[in-house]
Amino acid sequence: MLKVSAVMRVPVYVPKRGRTDEARELTPADLSLVGKVHQVVFSPEGKHVVGFLVHRPDVAGMIRREDAFASLDRCVANDVGLVVASSDGLDDAARKRLNLDWDSCIIWTGMDARTSDGKEIGWVSDAEFSPKTGRVKTFFVGDGSVAKSLVGNIEIPVDMLCGYRDGNMIVLPEAAKLALNGGIAAKAGTTYARAKLAANRATSSVTEDGARSLGRVLGKAKKTGKKHASKTKGMFGAFVEEYKKASK
Repeated sequence: MLKVSAVMRVPVYVPKRGRTDEARELTPADLSLVGKVHQVVFSPEGKHVVGFLVHRPDVAGMIRREDAFASLDRCVANDVGLVVASSDGLDDAARKRLNLDWDSCIIWTGMDARTSDGKEIGWVSDAEFSPKTGRVKTFFVGDGSVAKSLVGNIEIPVDMLCGYRDGNMIVLPEAAKLALNGGIAAKAGTTYARAKLAANRATSSVTEDGARSLGRVLGKAKKTGKKHASKTKGMFGAFVEEYKKASK
């Protein structure tokens, strides 16, 4: 399994014209940079990763370009990052091949999570998925960066996911009863952690609000106006090994 957080900012490449070699064997000289991963895209039902939003370099360092979409099933781990192994792995060609209802696809990261009976439980900070099948195993829900370091996250199995509603991830009521997975509180005690958390609420709120704004349904974000490296071989070796291992 691979975490969404492990893929962030990983460079994405395409083979240069005429290169038909095995994608994982291509060298930086054989590749053209598309950009870097900045979001992971989930299917409309929310239980599968379908690909990545890739931030393209600005034109002349000034003009913002539209994000590219790289489909998970065409991405191959290479020593320099990820390589989109075929032309139908990018943008409209990929969406058409996958028959994606693009406007209903979801970015869970940063979205508020609530139970189906209305209880707030935090916001989605991460997810664990199979890079081979895209199937999500676990969502990680916290209460801001400060709380995460203090008391950890709630690990919500994908089977507890109900879906998306009104800007929120909706999960079964049982999710609110799950225990936190640890943090400073596990060593220093919950009393200390809660006191420290209360003292830092004001500081963390800005971070939380910024993160929450990331989670959205792609079509809705588009309609409401929210949608706004080095090539050294081996730089992403650890990520590549993790990606390859998780893909088996």
